[in-house]
Amino acid sequence: MADSTDGPRDGGEDETANGPNDDTGSDEGGTEELPPAVIDEVERLTRRAREAVDPNEAAAYRERRASTLTDHGFRARVREEGRATLVLYPAEWVVDGTVQPDRIENVGRGIERPLEGPGEADEWTVVEEHNRDLAEAVAAAHGDVHGANAHALADYASNHYAKPIGDLTGQELAEFLDEYFPRNAWPSDDQKAAVEESVRLVFAEADQPLPIEI
Repeated sequence: MADSTDGPRDGGEDETANGPNDDTGSDEGGTEELPPAVIDEVERLTRRAREAVDPNEAAAYRERRASTLTDHGFRARVREEGRATLVLYPAEWVVDGTVQPDRIENVGRGIERPLEGPGEADEWTVVEEHNRDLAEAVAAAHGDVHGANAHALADYASNHYAKPIGDLTGQELAEFLDEYFPRNAWPSDDQKAAVEESVRLVFAEADQPLPIEI
């Protein structure tokens, strides 16, 4: 089912006539069904769609989001009441465009990500663009493997902490290397072998010192 127009300009977006209610879902990470890296990408695409001025561009982001979620059997809506929140939920909960409460056996399968609040949308966009530019610069200068690792670091810094890569603390960078990267970036063997050097290259590109020794 296609999305309606995204963003606050027309009062929000919903893939269904009746989405999950405010008590559905978790505000935290992913599930076995929907890995954190997928959630991060869906959130990024949602934010891009909400910020897009061109309706065609916004629709393209939403189509990419829907395709990403379809691969995992999920759908998305944006709940605009209060602060805007991205809500992800299993497609099997929906019949004829409406979420059926009797199909929701485990609300923990639903996932929520705030789109407003700490790290407002405009601020997040600036941070995301900065981090993405760093990753693109590393890819251009050092090749695809380092570039892929740099983009994984950009995803992590933007979506988990809403901060520029160069502002990551030693603990946050260690979390990326030890937990986020191996679990959520689906790295190739070449990426795994190069990740520490990739991180050094990103921080060098940002002209920032590494906060930890690696």
